[in-house]
Amino acid sequence: MRTSALASAPALASAPALVAARSRAHGPTTALWHAVEVHRPTAEVDGACELTVCGSLARIDVDQPWPTPTRDVCPACAVLTR
Repeated sequence: MRTSALASAPALASAPALVAARSRAHGPTTALWHAVEVHRPTAEVDGACELTVCGSLARIDVDQPWPTPTRDVCPACAVLTR
């Protein structure tokens, strides 16, 4: 009896979650909070540098919720995650 490739493929655990990540200041640009779509358990990515929703690189902080209540938030990430 043959099984299809779809039947033997592992199912995804859950839908991706959004977590907050902090970018670094560059020249006149201040550090901002960004959104990162995480496809792995947050314990595996805490402190990792990941690509943000807007395309920047930022370090994930799983203790900071998204959307973050602070004022220094990336405007592009705020719009893209509405």
